[in-house]
Amino acid sequence: MMNLNALKIDPEFQGKIPPLNFEEEQQLEQNILHEGRLLNPIIIWNGFILDGHTRYRILRKHPFIAYQIQEIELDNRYAALSWICQNQLGRRNLDPGRKKFLMGKLYESEKLARGGSKERAHDENGRFTSMVQNDPLRSKRLSTCERIAAQNGVGPATVKRAEKYAKGVDAAEDAVPGAREDILTGHIKATDAEITALAKMPKAEIPATLAELRKPKQERQLRKAETTSSKQTLNKRFLKSAKASKGINASLPPKKEPF
Repeated sequence: MMNLNALKIDPEFQGKIPPLNFEEEQQLEQNILHEGRLLNPIIIWNGFILDGHTRYRILRKHPFIAYQIQEIELDNRYAALSWICQNQLGRRNLDPGRKKFLMGKLYESEKLARGGSKERAHDENGRFTSMVQNDPLRSKRLSTCERIAAQNGVGPATVKRAEKYAKGVDAAEDAVPGAREDILTGHIKATDAEITALAKMPKAEIPATLAELRKPKQERQLRKAETTSSKQTLNKRFLKSAKASKGINASLPPKKEPF
């Protein structure tokens, strides 16, 4: 059995897994202590935990608990990210924002893992496999986007939008650590377009934008209306001034040309 001290945590891997709240983690700990063992193994790749971060944390507190570690074979880091996202998408309690983020990361990771290949998928152990004719999704040679869409009951366009949304979430997290969970848990209430726009925004501007998005929607709408009203007032003043200037110029006598 692999020693717990040999296991490693990758922040990027862990960031794709919805964290348990305090009460949920306490309940899980009590259940594990009651059983005296882990009912589900900790899944790893190259020593990095792919599934079981909370269980690992509990084991470190109670080293007498019996546990199992399952190591899976994957081609590369992007394949590991793909496995994590697909594993999480199989859970039933995902909220829409989290599902959208995971679909986007799954699409991004699979493209990077396969170099654009449309003819490979991975099995339940995480290993990439060739297409087989008895699989209706694979036999049609669906693109990566189309296959992910079919697996999640959405259209290909939704998957592509999800990838852009995920890039916006990543940009927010990179600029303001902790912003990812605030967005995915609804503490930051923003439209998909507002989150997507963060990916193209200079990093230095993102904190202020997120601070604005944290404000209540009504307050943001009021401020937006006030800004629009101010711009309209300035435009009217400018047009009025321009007309007045034009009128003055028209009333002046024409300049005489020198001989």
